[in-house]
Amino acid sequence: MPILPTISTFFIVLSAVLIAIGWYLVANNKFAAHKRTMIAAAISALLFFIIYMSRTIFIGNTSFGGPDNIKLYYTIFLIFHIILATVGAVFGIVTLTLAFKRKIRKHRKIGPVTSIIWFFTAITGVAVYLLLYIFFEGGETTSMIKAILGL
Repeated sequence: MPILPTISTFFIVLSAVLIAIGWYLVANNKFAAHKRTMIAAAISALLFFIIYMSRTIFIGNTSFGGPDNIKLYYTIFLIFHIILATVGAVFGIVTLTLAFKRKIRKHRKIGPVTSIIWFFTAITGVAVYLLLYIFFEGGETTSMIKAILGL
């Protein structure tokens, strides 16, 4: 198992688990614990992003090394994951900003949507990791565009 993708995947899964815990805490009116847990979730997601971007910038991305007959499906799935992750990150920043600015009514409305988006982001991220490094041997390490589009 490659160490950096494994570590970054751990952090994205950890962030989703912490969000689920935070959701439970707020549902049980444990607001201080909810706040601490959600900050920890955000830090975990940020650690994922730092590791992912560092690897992308300094090493490159791993292209899909699985069978050619599923490469198109993988690419479509990867693009869906990237869009979902981007939307989830934006929603996450907005949700955290609303909370820190004490705009709780808006935070309560957008928080559950953000959480669901993030859960799907984590699940699809784990699926990408499994397809790239566990189920199939990774392809070459190359630029992000080449890795995504398989050029």
